[in-house]
Amino acid sequence: MADNGKTGVVSRRRRRELVCSHGYRGDATLNVTVLGRYGEVVVAEVSGEIDLRTAETLRTRLLELADVGFGRIVVDFGHVRFCDATGLGVLVAVRNRLRGRGGDLRLARVRPPQRRIFRITGLDRLFALHDSVEDAISEGQAPTAPSLG
Repeated sequence: MADNGKTGVVSRRRRRELVCSHGYRGDATLNVTVLGRYGEVVVAEVSGEIDLRTAETLRTRLLELADVGFGRIVVDFGHVRFCDATGLGVLVAVRNRLRGRGGDLRLARVRPPQRRIFRITGLDRLFALHDSVEDAISEGQAPTAPSLG
């Protein structure tokens, strides 16, 4: 392979560095998508794997929502395949930041493997784990009185 300054040895080396830096699971990805705003609450769907490599993406996206004024964030965990201690640490840090501002972080549709991790670590006492996004949105809201039109 000829090296024209843009390919060859340099690009092979660069590819090797990328493979090494991403290590053991090259297919792990994380997506955070805002599904909607419901009054004072914003719902963010998280999909993929939350680990050492992807936790910063989760932290950044959730803190962006907090920084633009959303005090209550519901995280839809229904498509999270894996969450390690780094991911749990991110959730606790974001929750603490929100609580310091009078807000809250709620988790919805947490799958059984992740529920087990929350139970083992005792974080199920810190986070209410809701079965549905709707339950997480409505938690703590006073029921609306019917209008007598």
